[in-house]
Amino acid sequence: MLAGDRVALAKLMSRAENETQDLAAILARLAPHGGRSYAIGITGPPGAGKSTLVDRVVGRLRAAGGKIGVVAVDPSSPFSGGAVLGDRIRMQTHCLDPEVFIRSVSTRGRRGGLARATRQIARLLDAFGKDTILIETVGVGQTELDIMEVAQTVVVVLVPEAGDTIQVMKAGLLEIAHVFVVNKADRDGALRMKAELEQMLQLRPPAAWTVPVLLTEAHRDRGIDELVAAIAAHRGHVTTDGSAQRAAAEHRVREFLDVLGATLAGRIEARIGGAYAALVARVREGTQDPYAAALEVLGDPDGLRRLVDGSG
Repeated sequence: MLAGDRVALAKLMSRAENETQDLAAILARLAPHGGRSYAIGITGPPGAGKSTLVDRVVGRLRAAGGKIGVVAVDPSSPFSGGAVLGDRIRMQTHCLDPEVFIRSVSTRGRRGGLARATRQIARLLDAFGKDTILIETVGVGQTELDIMEVAQTVVVVLVPEAGDTIQVMKAGLLEIAHVFVVNKADRDGALRMKAELEQMLQLRPPAAWTVPVLLTEAHRDRGIDELVAAIAAHRGHVTTDGSAQRAAAEHRVREFLDVLGATLAGRIEARIGGAYAALVARVREGTQDPYAAALEVLGDPDGLRRLVDGSG
């Protein structure tokens, strides 16, 4: 992969999606080769035109000579469990471009708007040499705000219909947006939606970055230059004032805790039946509640150590 083999990159992404046991070691080996890319999150409710917008932004970034990675999070197929691949179809313009790598990933039922492997796939694209990574979330709901843990710039895409105003207030997207986009601005109500968002933003505490509200018509390729300029302006802002470095530091700590927790949980789940077979049997039968059982395991340091290191 480090030599530029796209097939090798795809295979490593599959390992990330399948959460293979060697994934942590692979990412640790690749860490010295990363840290140079910039991640842009594109989020918003279903039907907002996020995929078409991403397609247009990729075109602008490529015209400027950028090397682009795209992580498109699709809903899970009810039959195979894989990604529905709707995003890949809408971005087929760039599929044959050697400087663009598009990966569709399935949420596999995970809430939060992202697939579990999104962060790992973004790291692989970073190590592969992509300077910009666009992460498109599945259509988000009230609590699906994981994108703020992965992207340095978050673009929230809405449509003119009035219901989105209520949605954005409920979802908390107002707090995480660095750029607002009212897409499909040829529809009725686009100017009203823009004005309402600007009014809502005025109620926020004063901040160094003023969140712009832009109008776009992605299907007609209108307003895209303004969007790319706004993303570049935010990137320059967070780089200059140090907030990008602070956010990256917090993201690294969160990632460390997530990796540690997932690894320990996997080891314990794989070994708990043998080390604590009687305890698991009591929980299964309902003669001991799960919380008391967990406290019993945590209160046995020797047994817990054997579960974690595999010595028992």
